Amino acid sequence: MKTIVIAIGGNSLIKDARHQSVADQYAAVVETIRHITDMLEQGCRIVITHGNGPQVGFILLRSEHSRGILHEVPLDSIVADTQGALGYQIQQALENEFRRRRLSKSVAAIVTQTLVDRADPAFSNPTKPIGEFYTREQAEERRTVDKWQMVEDAGRGWRRVVPSPKPVRIIESEVIRHLASGGCVVIAAGGGGIPVVADDNGLLSGVAAVIDKDLASAVLAAQMGADVLMISTDVERVCLNYGTPDERALDTVTIEEARRFIAEGHFGKGSMLPKVEACIAFMERRGGMAVITCPALLSAALEGKAGTRFVA
Repeated sequence: MKTIVIAIGGNSLIKDARHQSVADQYAAVVETIRHITDMLEQGCRIVITHGNGPQVGFILLRSEHSRGILHEVPLDSIVADTQGALGYQIQQALENEFRRRRLSKSVAAIVTQTLVDRADPAFSNPTKPIGEFYTREQAEERRTVDKWQMVEDAGRGWRRVVPSPKPVRIIESEVIRHLASGGCVVIAAGGGGIPVVADDNGLLSGVAAVIDKDLASAVLAAQMGADVLMISTDVERVCLNYGTPDERALDTVTIEEARRFIAEGHFGKGSMLPKVEACIAFMERRGGMAVITCPALLSAALEGKAGTRFVA
């Protein structure tokens, strides 16, 4: 029986600007869960991870509007909040789908911490924009009052930037592995996990950072000894020269080819690049198989009939 880690994007739960409500997000979750349940019926063990970028942005916006009335919510707590809210939606959607199909399965959503290195270069060079846009005057106030680091973003205003360190280890990986091996469908490492650092005694504390959920999913999959890492996105296959007349979809890619395509600049930094890097990282640490495809083709991709497959 194969153990599969499936990473679904937080952006994939927001269909468009008119469908951003919690109810809209749940409808998108239900759609994706149907395809994942098809794989469960084929006898797979599954761990689901998820992104949280837009959802973190919504909480930051609420916090901004309540400035001076309520205390600010720290970023690590916001990641924990979104893990709970999205984990609840995914869990409920799974349980309801199991009832419809008369499947006897248990589901657990795990609040998950991800260890990062306090010496990671990202902490001295924050680059990940989060939250809303500010005027220059507002940005200066945030720098002075909240000690935020702010950058001008493509002429649209100023935004807060935070570190995005590389995930080192998923703290709860053994619990997740134990639950999955017992047949439980596990939801974990939401938003890449809550970023934490360890002191000299191994004691953990949260940090104001965000972790790429695909890279964290690769670390979790390797720690668990998963057979397959699947990254669900909004395209069927990884493409070279994406969006140009020379666009070419990839069916199978070796690690060496993937590295060359990265060096040639084929993949967007905030879109496909971390997904491809995550597949490479999993293959190097674990072997097995890594796949990138869209939710509707997850089962077909597992059978080699769709998606982009990464091989040694």
